[in-house]
Amino acid sequence: MQVLLLLAAVGFCWAQYSPNTLSGRTSIVHLFEWRWADIALECERYLAPNGFGGVQVSPPNENIVITNPSRPWWERYQPVSYKLCTRSGNENEFRDMVTRCNNVGVHIYVDAVVNHMCGAAGGSGTHSTCGSYFNAGNRDFPAVPYSGWDFNDGKCRTGSGEIENYGDMYQWHLKTFFFFITLVRDCRLVSLLDLALEKDYVRSKVAEYMNYLIDIGVAGFRIDAAKHMWPGDIRAFLDKLKNLNTKWFSAGTKPFIYQEVIDLGGEPIKGSDYFGNGRVTEFKYGAKLGTVIRKWNGEKMAYLKNWGEGWGFVPSDRALVFVDNHDNQRGHGAGGASILTFWDPRPYKMAVGFMLAHPYGFTRVMSSFRWPRSFVNGRDVNDWIGPPSNSDGSTKPVTINADTTCGNDWVCEHRWRQIKNMVIFRNVVDGQPFSNWWDNGSNQVAFGRGSKGFIVFNNDDWNMNIHLQTGLPAGTYCDVISGQKEGNKCTGKQVYVSADGMANFQISTNAEDPFVAIHVNAKL
Repeated sequence: MQVLLLLAAVGFCWAQYSPNTLSGRTSIVHLFEWRWADIALECERYLAPNGFGGVQVSPPNENIVITNPSRPWWERYQPVSYKLCTRSGNENEFRDMVTRCNNVGVHIYVDAVVNHMCGAAGGSGTHSTCGSYFNAGNRDFPAVPYSGWDFNDGKCRTGSGEIENYGDMYQWHLKTFFFFITLVRDCRLVSLLDLALEKDYVRSKVAEYMNYLIDIGVAGFRIDAAKHMWPGDIRAFLDKLKNLNTKWFSAGTKPFIYQEVIDLGGEPIKGSDYFGNGRVTEFKYGAKLGTVIRKWNGEKMAYLKNWGEGWGFVPSDRALVFVDNHDNQRGHGAGGASILTFWDPRPYKMAVGFMLAHPYGFTRVMSSFRWPRSFVNGRDVNDWIGPPSNSDGSTKPVTINADTTCGNDWVCEHRWRQIKNMVIFRNVVDGQPFSNWWDNGSNQVAFGRGSKGFIVFNNDDWNMNIHLQTGLPAGTYCDVISGQKEGNKCTGKQVYVSADGMANFQISTNAEDPFVAIHVNAKL
């Protein structure tokens, strides 16, 4: 027992839970499928001035080029090598982006696809984003190099070699329980060739790739498909990682690690299995919040008073949270129909506003592209479509309109006034306690963050007119949802806080956005 405790203690010493953002910057944004050149510009012109802490970028390593269907978004999750060239740009452009973003205090977090290579039916040839030769049938990836010895084909105990069942755990005994866990971690995820991460050679090649990125200046990693790897195997390649580049980070700083572990309950594999390596993605967060905002299943916003661990989520300091991500906004991944996305902008802005105001977890904002949805029997048959592209398959640049929104079918939710201002709100209230909760027993709620900020929601079907204790100093505040403070004026509503901290809030059910947020940096 003492040995186990010692091992656990050593593991937790390594694990990096701090996101490495600059002090006072508390959120990152996923610029999904953006080009490196556009991210560099966005760091300088928008993200840094508005207090964003970092960017999660799409996988930067070479991937298979898929033509049927034509260049889907998910080809980025089918590696061919660890060379840095994709439709987002080449290695020089990647390096330029990391340098320019770091220089303005916006850090880069890489989506690391290291559980697998491309699909078993990927064929052979040079149909890859750098032109590297590979042969999926022979498990031959000479640009790494990996060979047939480096894959889990012999370990998977299903007839097909695929993960065949996630859900029948309740009828199983302990032996079958272990078989399930082995199946999920040693068999192929949707035919993707599963790397044998128990081999030191494979671990070393993964670490070599990640260390190359660390040397360039990245701040951390999202570990894709972590649920499909043994926690000890992840730990083994993390143990081989360097500290971050001291040009931008303090000596001895470890990379931020957050692991994609889909744990909605009801399976043997838990997010907590991975705490020894870093944070985990808390998928229950967006699924439950979507259900509440939609008022499905009798849920009410009043029930959010104990939001966080009280809802069965992982501990706050182990959670990476989000309303939606690139998978579940398409119905993939986890959460189902309850997930709110940019397609439902009014409730979506409420959900993101709530997330950014509430202290639980480390927050990631989504930034998407539009695609032509087409529903057949309730399923979007176009959910595969990749980023806005030119006729030659190259990704279109992110253009900026006069009103600061984006063109070329880039949605840029992070530029929506309400979301951008709530990113700033979170920075202002950082470290302040959750306080002054109020609800009407239904879907009108409010809460504060100590003496720095206060937010009020009306998700009921009747108008709201209420006096509430804000905890804020007396004065006139600009609502940062309907507008913002510009100079010494408000472009939206004004809220008057009296000497005793009380203020009146009136929110109509037909308001463009039925919530109000004020903070001390938006005081006139």
